[in-house]
Amino acid sequence: MIDPWGSSIIDYEKLTQQFGIKAFKDVVGDIPDASKLMTRGIIFGHRDYEKITDALNNNKKFATMTGMMPSGRMHIGHKMVVDQLKWYQSMGSDIYLSIADMEAYAARNINKEESRRLALEEYIVNYIALGLDVTRDNFHLYLQSENDDVKNLAYLIGKKITFSQMRSIYGFDNSTNISHIYTPLLQVADILHPQLEEHGGPKPVIVPVGPDQDPHIRLTRDIAAKFNEEYSFVEPSATFHRFMTGLTGEKMSSSKPKTAIYLTDTVKDAVKKTKSAKTGGRDSLKEQKELGGQPDKCSIYELLVYHLVDDDSKLEEIKDKCLNGEILCGECKACACELLEKMFEDLNSKRSEAEEIAENLL
Repeated sequence: MIDPWGSSIIDYEKLTQQFGIKAFKDVVGDIPDASKLMTRGIIFGHRDYEKITDALNNNKKFATMTGMMPSGRMHIGHKMVVDQLKWYQSMGSDIYLSIADMEAYAARNINKEESRRLALEEYIVNYIALGLDVTRDNFHLYLQSENDDVKNLAYLIGKKITFSQMRSIYGFDNSTNISHIYTPLLQVADILHPQLEEHGGPKPVIVPVGPDQDPHIRLTRDIAAKFNEEYSFVEPSATFHRFMTGLTGEKMSSSKPKTAIYLTDTVKDAVKKTKSAKTGGRDSLKEQKELGGQPDKCSIYELLVYHLVDDDSKLEEIKDKCLNGEILCGECKACACELLEKMFEDLNSKRSEAEEIAENLL
């Protein structure tokens, strides 16, 4: 069973086999101008992405839906979602972004005003500073608690799902509060409501998520099929991206400061954290030169792959030199620190303007 509120999945192969997620590499060749997250295997799996490749290649209307539960600081691993939204926006997709304040209250006891504040100050400002265009007519940002389409749809779809089904999917028990049991229905409604007539009617919808969110995807696809007669819903598609390794070697997490580089860190702090990050280096200099490094176990190399190096040939050169023992961890860290410094200086310079834009969004 996968827990969407606390899972730390790392065995992607087992996950794919157990839950029937398909390999993304099998569809990436059909995607025009595929992003680096796609071509580098960071997005590793999908459900029903063929509907999206059809829309991309034949200029058909589609939507991208994602959400945030504002319960902590935004770290560099979260940037993957922004990069995906930017790419889909550039490909002509409508963008729907939910602030899951009702879920935050049920699962984390965070009230509506705090959810709104966290979402705008910690997340949306960074989304804008990172380049997401929130001024377009096809960009839709909302609080769950203030979206009547979502709340009404959640109530209606609850008619066709039982507590036994919810318990089997999420592991709910007699101690689970009723609001928490209700929140998956809100997430289903978040994903399906772009297909309501008032939002343009049935269309493919892509939901880019981490693999811990797959229970919501499976539930949504099942409910979409059950309501096909009433709404003609198209079963939504999904992609699954890898989690970033934290600076200490475990999963990067907002609740574990030592694992994460926060996007609101100062340039100095971001660089300092990078310098102390766990690498894939050997136990000694001699062993490193003889056996080479282990980039696939290195948080520094991940930073380069996910965020800092756009040039594939440059990245391959770094990896080859690491494997051959031609460069040492200190050199890689220096390279990452230089690139990260530029990234954070740019991000910080854009944040003031982003704050002004964010103030008027809700």
